[in-house]
Amino acid sequence: MAFLLRIELPDVPGSLGAVATALGGAGADIHAIEIVEHRSDGKAVDDVLLELPVTTMPDKLITACHHLEGVRVQWISRYNAGANLSMDLEAVEAFTAEPARALESLTEKIPETFRADWALLVARAHVGLHVLHATPTAPERVPDVEAWFTMDHAQRLSPVADWGSMVLAGAPVPHRDAAVLFGRHGGPPILDSEIARLGHIVGLAASVSAAV
Repeated sequence: MAFLLRIELPDVPGSLGAVATALGGAGADIHAIEIVEHRSDGKAVDDVLLELPVTTMPDKLITACHHLEGVRVQWISRYNAGANLSMDLEAVEAFTAEPARALESLTEKIPETFRADWALLVARAHVGLHVLHATPTAPERVPDVEAWFTMDHAQRLSPVADWGSMVLAGAPVPHRDAAVLFGRHGGPPILDSEIARLGHIVGLAASVSAAV
């Protein structure tokens, strides 16, 4: 089974190797490691995509990490987006290949690019909110939230009562009364670096779309 593990660790040489060794000792087969953030407090945040035998409990990974000094597991979950991590460049390649539907293509790539469960492209219509594009697992009922259309930059969004323990982020589509949103069921928390990436990539997709 594929799992995505987000860890906080000391940002010093050897730390990541020690984590990889500990995870391997716990039975994990590591497929990819991505550095998510370097922080000013001397810590780094990394995502580890790994396979775990069905006979091994995920808690074993947490225990293995917490035995290392300065290492903390922020979040672990089944990873349903497949076995490959998608970088921002792959998302850019996808929507530049189809300029006329750049925003729709970006919406489709956001779950794997940002480790999200779903994404939505929404617009303000005369009769309220209109869903322009949605990934298959996006909520079927989408409320008309005024704050989604008053954003002037990418940001974390307030919870939606009907969506339970969902962490949300969104970015305005420049020069359009529209926004791109994504959600994660229960975590991990959305980092400042992810917010910055989201704003940048949505702006780029909007530019590609406008140039058609």
